[in-house]
Amino acid sequence: MNDPYLNDLKNEFRKYSSELKILRKNLVKSNSSEEQSRIIKKIDSIAKNMEKNQKQSVRVTKSRLKEKRKTK
Repeated sequence: MNDPYLNDLKNEFRKYSSELKILRKNLVKSNSSEEQSRIIKKIDSIAKNMEKNQKQSVRVTKSRLKEKRKTK
């Protein structure tokens, strides 16, 4: 299904994934507990955004499928 809104959601998800990889590397390299705490909070925030993104993607996909069924 080629949908501009779904494509945007997929691109956002890819962006979140790349940010998580970078933060994970930084977390491993960090020696400061304050910095580690800050990185973990960022990771949690990104994970929540990813979850919202996935839920929205599922809703939109279901909606688009319903629309296709109705038009047939």
